Amino acid sequence: MSTQNSAAHSFNKVMEIIDRYERSETKIIPILQAVQEEYRYLPQEVLTFIATSLGVSPARLYGVATFYSHFSLEPKGKHILKMCDGTACHVRGSSAVIDAVRKRLNLTAKKITTDDMMYTFETVSCLGACGLAPVLVVDDEVHGQITPEQAMAILDKIDAEEKENA
Repeated sequence: MSTQNSAAHSFNKVMEIIDRYERSETKIIPILQAVQEEYRYLPQEVLTFIATSLGVSPARLYGVATFYSHFSLEPKGKHILKMCDGTACHVRGSSAVIDAVRKRLNLTAKKITTDDMMYTFETVSCLGACGLAPVLVVDDEVHGQITPEQAMAILDKIDAEEKENA
């Protein structure tokens, strides 16, 4: 498929989302959420297209997209892992889990997505589950009192499921 056809297809999907929300600038956040769910991030050209379609400035849309930590302007992997490194989790050993996951996935504090786009691994300040510290969230599933070994087992399970579904 040519790049032009792919881009046209992309904008058709974005138009469906915009139309679903009645082209209303008061529904910017749900529109951005739906677009991010579709693409796993908010591409710059799509943000510009949305702004033009809604009749708002690209700067305003960019401001909304960068204000909320939920939104990403960078591509994310198929599986999102979020490790809490807040005080409670840090004291209870989150650093060892962070180090183990980064080593396994060949990631760093700056490089958070694997080259194959399978995983994105982020550290966050708090997940609001301090009683379960340390906490790792994998694709919206919470894993409390996580150890490096348990984190590796979770990755093994995901890798096995991906191979099975390939």
